Amino acid sequence: MGIEIALIIAGAALAVGLAGCGSAIGMGITGSAAAGLISEEPEKFGKALLLQVLPGTQGIYGFLAAMLALQKIGLIGGEAVAEISPEVGLQMLFACLPIAVVGLISGIFQGKVSASGISTLAKRPEEAGKAIILSVMVETYAVISLLATILIITGITV
Repeated sequence: MGIEIALIIAGAALAVGLAGCGSAIGMGITGSAAAGLISEEPEKFGKALLLQVLPGTQGIYGFLAAMLALQKIGLIGGEAVAEISPEVGLQMLFACLPIAVVGLISGIFQGKVSASGISTLAKRPEEAGKAIILSVMVETYAVISLLATILIITGITV
């Protein structure tokens, strides 16, 4: 295995690593806010948990993109590793960047919006649905970046 495989592995690692970091940071931000709320009002745990897990999807998206990239070249799935050029390796690396970068940023910001939703839940629990919708809106860009990554990977000829 040469540099071309290393480039694809780097792209997959960035997709998982950066998007996973965004999710971890976002969930940490929200979890801190939720812990404060449920210490005072434990009956709000279910809604607080929903707000906390929302930023976790970016890490899942990064993982899916990485698996797709690695499967495309046969590195996972029991197939022989495809013979590819360094150019294809670079293409696959760049194909993984949309979900890597947007997953990092949207995970953090979705965590901030979700933490604000925890404040809404504390003061006006009847508005929890609106807080969830606001957090989900940030998710839109993570989904778009995942779709872009999938379409680019699918379009690369190996």
